[in-house]
Amino acid sequence: MTVRVNEFERVLGALAEVQRSEARDYSSFSVRGKRFGYYWPRTRTVGLKQTISEQLALVSERPDVFEVQFTAGGFGWVVVYLDRIEADELAELVYEAWRLSAPEDLVSEVPFTRIARA
Repeated sequence: MTVRVNEFERVLGALAEVQRSEARDYSSFSVRGKRFGYYWPRTRTVGLKQTISEQLALVSERPDVFEVQFTAGGFGWVVVYLDRIEADELAELVYEAWRLSAPEDLVSEVPFTRIARA
């Protein structure tokens, strides 16, 4: 149950208008200027924007896979351990993080089925 970094990047590549920014210790991902994710290579973790209720559910159900990163602007961010999650579940979470940040017209152009097939 390990997701390779190239699988994470494949999902990002299937989404529309993703901008990647590099910092010293991590990469961040945005859509039209709104951040939805992070990747830390040293720890093989990603941080993803979710609803607060989803953040709490993920962390309480599987604390070995997810942890609370922070809450801001009505959203709960989760840390996801790539070594402890299935690729299809990660794809759903990345899509949801992107969808929470992307404008509606863009979301309607990129249904989840496009991501699942990519």
